[in-house]
Amino acid sequence: MTRWTGLVEELMRERGPRLVAYAALLVGRDGDAEDLVHDALVKVFSRPRRLSTVGEAEAYVRSTMPSIVIDRARSAASRRRARDRAFERPREAPDLDAGLDVRRALRGLSPRVQVCVVLRFFDDLTVPQIAQRLGIAEGTVKRYLHDAVAQLAPLLDVTADWDEEPRTVEVVAALERGR
Repeated sequence: MTRWTGLVEELMRERGPRLVAYAALLVGRDGDAEDLVHDALVKVFSRPRRLSTVGEAEAYVRSTMPSIVIDRARSAASRRRARDRAFERPREAPDLDAGLDVRRALRGLSPRVQVCVVLRFFDDLTVPQIAQRLGIAEGTVKRYLHDAVAQLAPLLDVTADWDEEPRTVEVVAALERGR
């Protein structure tokens, strides 16, 4: 048995209720107060200290408790700020709810139709490229896409028509136009 074990036992036997009452003033609830006393005891007696009497040990434990309460409050506030930052949505970010709506709507399609929609609208493949990749006819891909658009449009509140083939836009530098 180490030298301080007897001191801790004596401290808790003689002054334990007073330490818990003091801790309750700091944290409010009894269960939390007992936890605070325990944490203070661990903090005080985990390092070698020259405490020879119960009075010295009690004073040291009492002086440790407020710093533990402050540290806990800081940690909790830091965790709250980190959680809030993690769930913040940047203004320029795409609407995450819309992405969830799209996923939910896609699950309502048959697997082949769903694959065609993803290849067309998310991978930007053309109808011939989709047909080649899946090993099906171009007409089948067109039918799948047409049916999918008809089924998804009301669910996703889409009003604009989609282009069957992607458009290529030529960008000409301002210097070339002036020549």
